[in-house]
Formats: sequence, structure tokens, C-alpha cells
Amino acid sequence: MFITSREKSIIDLIVRTSGKHTAQSLAAFLNVSVRTIQRDLKSVEKSLQQFQLELTRTSSDGLVIGGKNEHIYRLMQHLSSLNPTDETPEERKLYLLITLLQEGPSFKTQVLAKQLGVSTATLSAYLDDLAAWLEKFRVRLSRKRGVGVELHAQESDKRKALAGYFSMHFHEELIEQLYLLQKGNQVEGPVLSYFSPQYLLEIDTLVSRTINKGQTRLADSDYIGLVIHICITMQRTENQFPIEEIDRSVDKSSMEYQGMKQVCEELKQKYEVPLTGADVRFLSVILKGSKLQAADAIEYDSIMLGRLIKNVIADVSKQLHVHLSDDFSLFQGLLAHMEPSLFRLQQGMELFNPLTEDIKRKYPVLFMAVKNSLEEQFQDVRFPDEEVAFIVLHFGSALLMNEEKASIEAVVVCPTGIGASKMLASRIQQEIPEIQEVEILSINDFQHADLDSFDIVISTVRLPFTEFDYILVSPLLSEEDTKAIHDFLQRNLEKMTSKKHYLQPANENRPVNHTEQPAIHDLLNEIKEVHSSIEGILANLRVFRQKQTTDHREVLWKMVEQAEEDNLLDAPKKIMKELEEREKRGGLGIPGTNMGLYHCRDDHIHELIFQVSHLEQPCTIKGMDGQEVQMKNLLLMLAPDSMSHREQEVLSLISTSIIENDVAMMIFSSSNEAMIRKKLEDLFLNYLQNNLIKE
Repeated sequence: MFITSREKSIIDLIVRTSGKHTAQSLAAFLNVSVRTIQRDLKSVEKSLQQFQLELTRTSSDGLVIGGKNEHIYRLMQHLSSLNPTDETPEERKLYLLITLLQEGPSFKTQVLAKQLGVSTATLSAYLDDLAAWLEKFRVRLSRKRGVGVELHAQESDKRKALAGYFSMHFHEELIEQLYLLQKGNQVEGPVLSYFSPQYLLEIDTLVSRTINKGQTRLADSDYIGLVIHICITMQRTENQFPIEEIDRSVDKSSMEYQGMKQVCEELKQKYEVPLTGADVRFLSVILKGSKLQAADAIEYDSIMLGRLIKNVIADVSKQLHVHLSDDFSLFQGLLAHMEPSLFRLQQGMELFNPLTEDIKRKYPVLFMAVKNSLEEQFQDVRFPDEEVAFIVLHFGSALLMNEEKASIEAVVVCPTGIGASKMLASRIQQEIPEIQEVEILSINDFQHADLDSFDIVISTVRLPFTEFDYILVSPLLSEEDTKAIHDFLQRNLEKMTSKKHYLQPANENRPVNHTEQPAIHDLLNEIKEVHSSIEGILANLRVFRQKQTTDHREVLWKMVEQAEEDNLLDAPKKIMKELEEREKRGGLGIPGTNMGLYHCRDDHIHELIFQVSHLEQPCTIKGMDGQEVQMKNLLLMLAPDSMSHREQEVLSLISTSIIENDVAMMIFSSSNEAMIRKKLEDLFLNYLQNNLIKE
């Protein structure tokens, strides 16, 4: 099959945006004349015929590829294995970047131009583009007469730059290639001219099994990014490009370090690639900067950050004259997003947000309000527009939540991150009131989901599955996307309603099916979970007064021992060891107070526990900001290892309220059990009114 890269791009664009592109819009998008597109379309039609497909036009001249889904998928699969007679600029620049990184140290421009099959003028333009891109990663590209083209950077920055280029320009291609490898398809040659298919598949399997589980489920974009980084690390190390020693202060007891150490050791054993401790530390930093998929998958002691986020929410609410301060879902989403985001900003890790300009254009007032608040509350952090845009998505999602819904259920497949997913789900419910529920799934989770439970599948990326229809949309849901979803619902209305038994004759004696309305049962289960969590916290609340002790570990042990006597936990020595390990990993003293928050989760803990010990003599402990804290009040928070979403919310609620304001700090450090109990009761009542009763 003979095809040019532009013809391949045309087919790809038409498949992605079925009916939206015309010859004129394609010409503008690909920066060629309409006559050129018309000529290419004739060649495209001949190529489509080989796959029992045809090129048709809508009433408004929109281009559509007609035919069965499996034939379209076979076409796209075939195109992915073809090497077009000419490549896109991004593909050539990728090849140029790989060449510069892999075969250095310097190149003559004539040699590079010949290798790429372009003129020296075109090469110069490509080098200009790459130089601007690489600058973000502290990689300097220089061109000197008599020397040629050179790259100057640390190895860690070179790896980040290469991974960043793949993530920015070839994200969907990598998702598709990984899916094909998972299904056992043989891929000839390196994936995207660089990755070993064998390494890529093995790393995907290891990351999925070792890291991407439980509380460390990553957003799809960060999952693919981590796989890319590990594969680049393997191949660069194998090709004798060792990484320099990075910051040795990386916490070796952290979940991120232990996870990457296990992955690297398994890869070393299987492929004998000499991965070093520096490689493990580098990858653990990448993992720590990744976004988690679930908003409730965060450590519930992030109370300092929690306070700042509450201030941001209050400030944005004030600027826009809206009331979001009681929106706990918004608070948790921001907390889950900003913890790794702040780490990325501190590490100088580049952030990619392809929606930034669209968000600034569509929500200019909200963008300004969020940016103002971030600058006010985080005065020592510079938030780039890309990061502000991600945070705007969380606020946009909250502002669009309360819309009337009807009876159709949708699933959104969205790898762009938590905020974008929630924003898209909220916009769908606002713009299309027929849709009652929108569930958000990653591509991996979607593969194992029960599709019969959904009426419509909406995706922000092309999906490599053939057994169902889906609507491809922009993460910000354009007018064309809304129309496409409405058209789909109209075409499939009878099919959807018959599946839900809406068309049964009124006179038919239909038996009552108690499983038809799961929503009420789900709500009742959530109420039970919240009830047992709150009841457990209040029932297990104790305030102790410890006299004549100067060792807080002794106080901790007495509290854990008492909890065992009350049948709230077993294996107290193991719990004590967990608490000590948590203290070693980072300070637990709350800055600006006389309190320390000690906590852990373990399967030997049976119930949620929140207790306080007042010390007559203060103990010096390390604070959460690294400074010393004189602790007079030890707060102990214990929980089972396995917790529901609502149980985690209840614990997060307590930890973030401890330093909510001066009054709260005074109450929790008062050692007055009646005052603390009253504070918790008020906190829980407010939570119930805003999160369960309202829903």
C-alpha cells in the first residue's frame, strides 16, 4: 500500500473527527492548499476501497469514512505499521532528537540533513524548534562553525526531554502500541523508531502489577509517562549513557522508591541491564511527581497543604461571588492534584497541558481568579499557566455540577488527568441533560468494564477497540461534540430505552425487579459507611493526660496498648513500628502549633480511631516543614488498611480541620474532651448536610 504521510494524516483526522473536517479545514490544518487536499482525497478514496470503506460527505461537506468499525480499525492498524514515503515534521524532529541523544557528541549539519532526507534550511528550522523545546528541560543545543551541532546537558535532563517529546506528540500512538502488544500482536522493529517492543511490554506488565494498584493508581497520561521513562532509562543505560548521581536525599523507605526498586531489580534479573541506584532514585522522583487517578488516594496528613487549598477555594469563591467552600469533592480533587504538582514544580519537571490556551479562552475570568488566589496563597511557588489551567478544570467541574439530569448513563474514557475528566463529565451533564450519570474510566479500566451498563461511550482519544461505537470529543466539549452526542442519542434512542425496559406495554403485569434501581442501594450503603465511620470516631475518642514523661514514644505505646485492650486493634508492636517508620519518613509535628499528628493504616486495626494525649512536659519532634516543634499534644489517627471512599473522606475531614483556624487549633490542643467531641460533631454534621443530604 503506497501512501504519503499527508494522506495518512488526512485519514487519521477524518477518523478522529468524523464529519467535522471539510477539505477547507483540512487544508488549513495541514497548511497546504485546498487543491492539494482534493488531489490527496482521490488517493485516499482508492486506499479506503482496499478495506471495504468509502469516503462520504455530510450535508455540510463534512468528510466521513463509512464502513464497519472492524474495517476502520484494520485500516488504522495497517497504517500504523506502514512507513510513509514522507514523514511528518514531528516524526522527523523526533528522529533528529534521538540521533542527537544517541549518536553524539557532535554532528555536521550536512550529515544530519542527509540522514533526515531534508534540505539544510529545513534542518535549521527543525533545530530552532528543538532548541526552544529542549530549553525547558535545561538542555542546550549549540551550533558552531567547524564543530557542528551539539547537545549540552546532564543525562537526567536528556532523559526527561526525550520522554517529554514522546508524551507531548506521540501519546495516543503509544497507548495504541501498548494495547496491541498486550493483545499479543507482533511489532516489527522499534516502536516509534526507538522503543524495544519487548522492553515496553515487560515494563507495562511490571508497572501495572507492582505500582499501578490500590492507592497509587495513576492517571493514564502519567502511567504512560512512567512506562516511557523506565524504558528510556533501560535503553540509555544499556547503551552506556549512565545517569549522574542525583540528590541522595531521596527517601529510601518511601512507597515510590520501594516500588521503583522492585521494578528495576526484576528488569535487571530478566534482561541483565545494569540499572544503578541512581537510576532507581531518578525514577522514584518521576513517580512521586505523577498524578494519582483517585482524589481519595492521598495521605490524610496533608494538613498544611489542605489549609492553603481551603484558602484558595475561599478566595476564588469571594472573587466570583459563588459558594464553594463546602464542596468537599472540590477540596479532595485539588488536594490529590496539587501534592504531586507542587513536587513537580519544586523539581523543575516540565508540565504538559495541551488544553491551556483553550481553557484561557473559554474561562478567562475563572482563570484570572484562580491565578490570583494561587499567587496570594503560595507566594514562594511560581505556577506556570499550564498548571493554573489544570486547577481551573477542578473549579470548572465544581461550578457545573448542579444540573438537572434524566435517565441515560455514559462512560467517559479520558487519559488527560483527573481535572480534565471531571470537567468533561460535568460539561456533558450540563450540555446534555438527557444524560443522568457519567462514569470516568481510564483506558486500562475501560478494557475490563461491563459495557452493557452504559448507553454511550465518549472518549477524548481514539480507542484501539473495535467491538462498539463511541463518540470522539475534545476534553473541553465543543459545540460540534455536543451535536455529535445528541445525534448519537437520537439514532440509538429505541435501542437504549428497550434495554432499560421503558417501552414495555402499560397493561402488562410486570414483576417488580428490586435490582433495577441501584442508586438507592448505593446511597444507603454510603450512608451506612458514613454512619459507622462517624460513630466509630466518636465512640473511640479518648483524651489522655500524660504526666512525668519526656519520651513521646512511651506516650504512643500507652495509647496503642490501651486501644488493644479496648479491642480496637491487635498486634500493637507492629502498629508501633509502623508509627515509628512513618515518623522517620517525614516530620509529624504541625508547624505553628504544639501538636503532632501520628497516624498509620494497617490490616491489624479494626476501626477508625482518633485520640489525643496531653503531655505535661513538651517533647521536641521534627515538624512537617523540617523545623523542630515543641509537642504538648499528641494526636493519634489509626485506620484499617482497606477503607471505603467515604471512610477516607471522614479521616481527611478531621486532619484538614485541625488547623482550619485559630479556634480549631485551640480546641484540638485544649485536651478538653467535651470541646473536641463537640467540634467533631459539628464537623460531621456540616459534612452530612453538604455531601449526603444535598445529594
